Amino acid sequence: MSVQENLTINEKKVLLALEALGSASPKRLEEKSGLQVDAAMQAAFMLEEKGLVSISEKVMERYSLTKEGEEYTKNGLPERQIIDSLKAPTSLEELRSRFSPKTVGIATGWLVKKGWAKVENGRMVPSGNVYTGKDEETLAAFTGKAKTLEELASDEGTIKDLLKRKLIIKHEEKFRTVSITDAGNALAAQGLVLEEEIAQLTPDLLKSGAWKGKKFRPYRLDIIPKSLYGAKIHPYRRLIEQMRQIFLEMGFTEIKGGIIQSSFWNFDALFQPQDHPARDMQDTFHLDTTCLLPADFTEKVAAMHERGGDIDSCGWGGIWDRELAERNVLRTHTTAVTVKYLADNPKPPVKAFCIDRAYRRETIDPTHTPEFEQLEGVVMDRDMSFADLLGLLAEFYHRMGFEEVRFRPGYFPYTEPSVEPEVYVDGLGWVELGGAGVFRKEVTEPLGIKEPVLAWGLGVSRLAMLKLGLKDLRLLYQSDIDWLRKSEVCRT
Repeated sequence: MSVQENLTINEKKVLLALEALGSASPKRLEEKSGLQVDAAMQAAFMLEEKGLVSISEKVMERYSLTKEGEEYTKNGLPERQIIDSLKAPTSLEELRSRFSPKTVGIATGWLVKKGWAKVENGRMVPSGNVYTGKDEETLAAFTGKAKTLEELASDEGTIKDLLKRKLIIKHEEKFRTVSITDAGNALAAQGLVLEEEIAQLTPDLLKSGAWKGKKFRPYRLDIIPKSLYGAKIHPYRRLIEQMRQIFLEMGFTEIKGGIIQSSFWNFDALFQPQDHPARDMQDTFHLDTTCLLPADFTEKVAAMHERGGDIDSCGWGGIWDRELAERNVLRTHTTAVTVKYLADNPKPPVKAFCIDRAYRRETIDPTHTPEFEQLEGVVMDRDMSFADLLGLLAEFYHRMGFEEVRFRPGYFPYTEPSVEPEVYVDGLGWVELGGAGVFRKEVTEPLGIKEPVLAWGLGVSRLAMLKLGLKDLRLLYQSDIDWLRKSEVCRT
């Protein structure tokens, strides 16, 4: 196929227009070719790819006055207004009464910077060295229309100062010029035939037979089309839904709870000592509000902390502080939700889970954020054992796509025995993903629970990083449309 046969009718119109003009602006090209400016420029860009035209761009910077700039152009800059009225040293307080505090505040720094005056003992003292500044000359050069730097006859330093003071604003205007190349001239000289082209076959054309004898627009199959991205659920949301579905399929009930929790449910009901470091300001977001303690459990929890209640435990000793337990916090874990659910449902069987956000005073880095999701769950029933807990968690991770799962002994104030589940990831080795264990009797007895309780709290964002191949969990929360479009839905 010849070059001419490969041209669309719009390309031919533009090339013929440029043969006559040589070079033209988009507006002039529109007038000469008879095409709308968008269609003309689209054709020009296609011709540029074929080497038949060239397109140059020039960016012109222009400046115009802001409303504040217009005001100061009429009335003078704040420093000019004050220096013109300053015949002798005057107190700043008196100046504020004569001018607005805002005007005095702005003018003071510039009066000193320009050397027109200085401040001594709360008084403005004129120096006697007053001149017309370049900024004033530049403002005076504006006549209502936007100006270029050359038209303003100003220097870049003055322009930067006026931009910083928000007295002027910069506009960027892009100018394009389309020029025909030697190859384009040579092709146009051969004579371009303008004839109707069929760009798309329609049912009407096929039925009527009007397509017969017509010229069809050629298509280049070697051009890579623009990428198209279909709608999809956010990868992090998809993983959370996958985790939720796994537990629902395993017969669990999903529960929810408030973001704001009392220290009683967040710490005390879990037999966490009141002097535990996690309760300090370094780890917990404390609020300035309090709440009423639950009458059915308060005294039993207090007794468990002070002396171990009525079971074979010595508690933590000391005096349990009721006021400390009443203080509200942003929940540091979703265990506060599950333990309260157990207190409201003390009779077996109970199988519940919660996937929700928790809050801790963490320094933001690639592996920590002050807000994070946690997958919390409990199972309470007769004859539940530690082995059941390990089997349940192993099944969950297997369903999430991890073939190798192991458990390492751990320590938590409210479970015994305790473990930390780990999964094996190629290139990373064994990665710890949370904590689990059997609730201690110091937790369950005050709540009236007589059967064993299996409990776990798993890191959702860390699991998502492994599944999505991320090295920075902050990407999970950023609204980066390019990453959202190109990221894999999930890695197996």
